Amino acid sequence: MGLKKLRKEIDELDEQIIKILNNRADLTLEIGKEKNKAKKKIYAPAREKEVYKNILKQNKGPLPDGSLKAIYREVMSASLALEKTIKVAYLGPAATFTHLASLSKFGSSVEYLSCENINDVFRDVEKGRADYGVVPIENSTEGAITYTLDMFVNSELKICSEILFEISHNLVSNVALNRISKIYSKAEVFGQCRLWLERNLPRAELIDVSSTTAAAKMAKSSKNSGAIASKLAAEVYNLKIAASSIEDSYSNVTRFLVIGKNEVPFTGSDKTSIIFSVKDKVGVLYDMLAPFKKNRINLTKIESRPSKKGAWKYHFFIDFEGHHEDKKVKAALNELSKHCQYLKILGSYPKVELKK
Repeated sequence: MGLKKLRKEIDELDEQIIKILNNRADLTLEIGKEKNKAKKKIYAPAREKEVYKNILKQNKGPLPDGSLKAIYREVMSASLALEKTIKVAYLGPAATFTHLASLSKFGSSVEYLSCENINDVFRDVEKGRADYGVVPIENSTEGAITYTLDMFVNSELKICSEILFEISHNLVSNVALNRISKIYSKAEVFGQCRLWLERNLPRAELIDVSSTTAAAKMAKSSKNSGAIASKLAAEVYNLKIAASSIEDSYSNVTRFLVIGKNEVPFTGSDKTSIIFSVKDKVGVLYDMLAPFKKNRINLTKIESRPSKKGAWKYHFFIDFEGHHEDKKVKAALNELSKHCQYLKILGSYPKVELKK
């Protein structure tokens, strides 16, 4: 056909795509007006999931699903920005894995607010300085992020979405591997790379800092040092990748939660998170699990945390499949509440599965 003719066809398709995207944007603005009339939130996790499901179902290639989803993430991000300036608070600084997970969820067209700690993320959303917050909740290798769990005890914010983000750790430095005597990163990250560090840099001093981005900054200014951080952090601080994918587990996934003030409606493929404390009596652990088995509800996570209201008193966090408006979920929670001193629904939200 010839290169010139092929490029001309692409230019013509681009012209059509731009018209279609702007037509879509016009409809988005109309939807925004309807949402304002009904006093509904602009960001709708259930609708987001539906859009992704529809486009992937229609995809016949050659574009892979991941690429098509990334394109639509930005299309929807731009649409959100047209309807309202969405502000998303995250555990910062920029280029941390929480920042990258936030970008993977909300795209580049929303406004991001970097927070120094998880408490600040919750406060910014509670005070209205941000519409949503993104916080880590658990890692497939190192387990639960206990500080995030503790924040839910006194916060009235709801979980409205979740993000499963594959984490790949890199040793970044501007010196050769055999010259690195100090490594900066977060304690959790060192745990996820423990075997690699023991094999390759057993004598290096491991220095815990507040974030992987802070680690990259320290490695930039400290002699004979390196950091375990993201590739984006390496780019920001002009560091080289001394070793890539150094995590011990080939499947190193961190789960993040999107927190906000709004409830998320039923989608048909949901997950619910609750927190509760139980009355101290014989057989109480059986009593708290029995309602879920009776109603054939699949539990996906159980964690316990000291309640800080007395020795050996605990809060239990449970994730399970289903929406809190489901008939069988309501039945299970009603029965569970009979054995609880305290029970709170943290939120029901669309279930996410990591693609293999």
